[in-house]
Amino acid sequence: MDTTHYPELKLYGYNTPGTTNASMAFDGDTLQPTYRLQIGVPGRSNAFEISTRLGLDQTIVDRAKLLISDDEHDLNNMIADLEKERQAAAMTDSDLQEKLDEATKLHGQLQAAYADLKMRQDKELQAARDQANKMVADTQAEADQIIKSLRKMQRGGANDAGVIDAQTRLHQLHQDTPLAKNKVLKKARNTAALRAGDTVKVLQYGQTGTLLKQQGNHEWQVQVGIMKMAVPESGLEKVGTPETEQPRTARTHVQGAGSGPSTTLDLRGQRYAEAMSNLDKYIDEALLANYPTVTIIHGLGTGAIRNGVTEYLKKNRNVARFGYAPANAGGSGATIVVFR
Repeated sequence: MDTTHYPELKLYGYNTPGTTNASMAFDGDTLQPTYRLQIGVPGRSNAFEISTRLGLDQTIVDRAKLLISDDEHDLNNMIADLEKERQAAAMTDSDLQEKLDEATKLHGQLQAAYADLKMRQDKELQAARDQANKMVADTQAEADQIIKSLRKMQRGGANDAGVIDAQTRLHQLHQDTPLAKNKVLKKARNTAALRAGDTVKVLQYGQTGTLLKQQGNHEWQVQVGIMKMAVPESGLEKVGTPETEQPRTARTHVQGAGSGPSTTLDLRGQRYAEAMSNLDKYIDEALLANYPTVTIIHGLGTGAIRNGVTEYLKKNRNVARFGYAPANAGGSGATIVVFR
């Protein structure tokens, strides 16, 4: 390292790779050194400024400036520009650092706020879960106790008033809005107290029938028209009792005064032409009665009537769809028809 005021060496350090200039910063306003090292910026002569500030005659200073070469003037101007650029860069760097510090602080505050919000949300969610679980457990325990009492009363031959009271308490174990409008709960309440003799709707076919007897824990034998079928309890909806329901005369295709046709038509034992004629009349009567669905019993036999029924239903524009009955309701010996 070497120190000098020679401008030629300053230019050499500026233009030669592997070398660099350095200088001690000087405050031109106070004419005082700052004792701060500047890397990359050569020092410039401040003799004229100092002489003028100390009171030297200006003519002497101006004369001295004329004695300095143009290259040295250019070098001093270059150094002055470098110092200005360095000062501007330092100010920009300071501003950027200040903004970075502010952004870092804000980021930390946001992270802390988010963590606090997340923690409170988790606590509230867990509290809601605990409360819901407690409500479910309490309701389940109460329902179990009522069901146990119902079974005891049924085995002991309790009177209807006691059974109805227990059933009422069981039905009341539901939430108000919005759970009161829940279709699943409504369906569960409708099937909670099924008894033999009740009138029910078979949801799969949209037909009503009468409960005959319970088969197993969750299945009932249902009389629908002239057919008996086994239906899961979940597929039944209680619609009334024999005492409150209007009586309906079981019919085939003949419509009597004051009553509609049966929801079932039996074509077994009839000739083909007679069966097709009766089928046509029956479908018209069922449509007039506004039935959503009916059952056509055609049996197996030679398959002629069954095929005739299929062809007729295919061509009838009022029929939305049709298909064979379930195995426990007649299978391919009966066809269930759904109207549009």
